[in-house]
Amino acid sequence: MKQIGIWMDKKEAYVVSVSQGETAMHTVPSELEFFNPKGGSRSKTRWGPQQVVHDSRYTERETHQLHRYYDRLADELRDADAIVLFGPAGTNSDFKKRLDAEYPAIGARVRDVRTADSMTSNQVKALVREYFQN
Repeated sequence: MKQIGIWMDKKEAYVVSVSQGETAMHTVPSELEFFNPKGGSRSKTRWGPQQVVHDSRYTERETHQLHRYYDRLADELRDADAIVLFGPAGTNSDFKKRLDAEYPAIGARVRDVRTADSMTSNQVKALVREYFQN
């Protein structure tokens, strides 16, 4: 039985596999660009033309990059029997929603989605091992 735990945020994911007492871990980078658009500018005249920053362009681009990241993680989970997702904020629950929508067979194998703060790689390994031992 292959059990996989993933600790993830928007920057990277730690994929921990537990199989027959052996634990293996590797990192999957998100390759997500962090956009910091500069504000628009205004003309020197009172009611002159304005240059507007189009935030929708940046958020749409980030959404597409996140979906590619989630698809790469879903490929890691194809042969897992049991899956648990950990992570801060809402990235792990967004990934679960993506699995349920696009990969229902994998989404059905997700046992739990839990929040967890930032951790070192050894803490992530210990967290996943402890989860599957109980």
